[in-house]
Amino acid sequence: MGESASPEQLRARLSRIEGQIRGISKMLESERPCEDVVTQLMAVRSGIDTVGALVLDLHLGSCLGPNENSIQRVEALRDSMRMWWRFAPGAAGFGGAADAGVEFPQVAVEK
Repeated sequence: MGESASPEQLRARLSRIEGQIRGISKMLESERPCEDVVTQLMAVRSGIDTVGALVLDLHLGSCLGPNENSIQRVEALRDSMRMWWRFAPGAAGFGGAADAGVEFPQVAVEK
């Protein structure tokens, strides 16, 4: 993920995920084997994770602009990291950062 995705690229990824979810629904209706359904669910989760990371990348690019001082940049980065941990798989009840009590250390920044 070296380059940021455009909003159009994000929408295309989301449309692909939407199609995968519709496909999973049809798989369940036709009683496809559990392994096949789980494989597709894992693909959807991976797609959502990728979109989430790309959205966060766009957010970081806009909130960490060149006109902000170091303290504002650190705080913006901390806020983004907290947002990511709330969104990330495993957070909120499944052994992720929220359950582990992850705290982001205070960083001394020169003014």
